Amino acid sequence: MKYALVTGGSRGIGRAVSLKLASMGYTVLVNYVSNEAKAQETIDQIKAEGGDAVLMKFDVSDAEQTREAISAWQQEHPEDYIEVVVNNAGIRRDNLIVWMSPEDWGSVINTNLGGFYNVTSLLIKPMLLHRFGRVINMASLSGLKGMTGQTNYSAAKGGLIAATKALAQEVARKGITVNAVAPGFVRTDMVEGLDEAELRKLIPMNRFGEPEEVANLVGFLASKESSYITGECISINGGLYS
Repeated sequence: MKYALVTGGSRGIGRAVSLKLASMGYTVLVNYVSNEAKAQETIDQIKAEGGDAVLMKFDVSDAEQTREAISAWQQEHPEDYIEVVVNNAGIRRDNLIVWMSPEDWGSVINTNLGGFYNVTSLLIKPMLLHRFGRVINMASLSGLKGMTGQTNYSAAKGGLIAATKALAQEVARKGITVNAVAPGFVRTDMVEGLDEAELRKLIPMNRFGEPEEVANLVGFLASKESSYITGECISINGGLYS
């Protein structure tokens, strides 16, 4: 049996990625923090489509909580390992930096960037031992371009892109690829409150992306067909920043 972990897998891009990986034959560990109802909806949808998935509750920004959850799974599955991890969990706390609180800076950095370390550092050794693995990090247009009012989010996603490139070099000889995906404006909860009509004018394709389009890219990067791609950050933004 093949296992994949999707952090923040209950909604939006995370749900679409979970569904995609399940369709590829993975048993998907759907991580969530608090909204169990939404996470269960994802599980139910996967099973309705013939796949398999289980809930895995922990806060990626909490190192101890993450360690306990992953260690418990590893102890229950001594013959298995998580061969694909999609570090998708993320939050936004937008504000101009002159009004940004230390809490809003810290929570965004700890979740979006610290979560990558907390999760990946626990999963990389089994990948090395099995000489195969896929680490896929959900970056953002903000991490490449920088966005007004998102100094914290841009810093976290920019750091995630740099971490992707560094880790890729550390593990490439062991058959593990590490890549990032940088969506632009995708129709999820994360873009609620934004002026879609105005933003569409900036996008050459004149539309927001769909979560399934991002999930298809993640699915390719998780597959063996992508085995010679590593250390890359692939934009998926309708031409907005190309």
